[in-house]
Amino acid sequence: MSERLDDLPAPRRPVEGETSPPLPGAVPAQAPGAGWESASSPEDGEAPEDGQAPEDGQAPEGGGPTLHAALEAILLVVDEPVAEITLAQVLERPTHEVAEALRTLAAEYTEAGRGFDLREVAGGWRFYTRADCAPLVERFVRDGQQTRLTQAALETLAVVAYRQPVSRARVAAVRGVNSDGVMRTLVARGLVEEAGQDPESQAVLYRTTAYFLERLGLKGLDELPELAPFLPDDVDNLDS
Repeated sequence: MSERLDDLPAPRRPVEGETSPPLPGAVPAQAPGAGWESASSPEDGEAPEDGQAPEDGQAPEGGGPTLHAALEAILLVVDEPVAEITLAQVLERPTHEVAEALRTLAAEYTEAGRGFDLREVAGGWRFYTRADCAPLVERFVRDGQQTRLTQAALETLAVVAYRQPVSRARVAAVRGVNSDGVMRTLVARGLVEEAGQDPESQAVLYRTTAYFLERLGLKGLDELPELAPFLPDDVDNLDS
């Protein structure tokens, strides 16, 4: 005989603070975030993931100098400008990262008013004394004495710069005077170097060096000033 509804026991009221037993098959509730991993991105200041390149101002994983420190260390010992690709190969970093770091360092030195600056000259980078500090350096190194090229040497150097590769005979024809002694002086000072032989006359040809560009603060020969404003009116009569 079936029970009537009014014969069933009345439901028990829960006591304050008591939790009801879970229903069959129900999943117990959890506090927000409890037992679950956060899907959000890492907060600022956390360590980068494996394989991520370190910032320029941070030491690489596993220790070692930063990119900026490594560049400064190398450039302090070079005796001529070093190309970006050479620095990238030595440091095993992408060339564009090295180029950006070099320009950042140069801007930082200028902004800080350091006594030296980092310049891109003759296809590479090198530290130089800042212009307003040059007199102090000259006083310390040379005791106020400066070694200057003679007028003949400057004329010869200009002919080589604008007509290179050029032979001694062609230089003498342009200047109107023998220039053998002056050429030897320019070669000894590292401003001019041999550049092969003329295929017809077998004469030795000469060209300017990277040191010449460095001394003039030029990136390449295409930055030489235009020669036309300095030519005489009877330029057509000169030996071409």
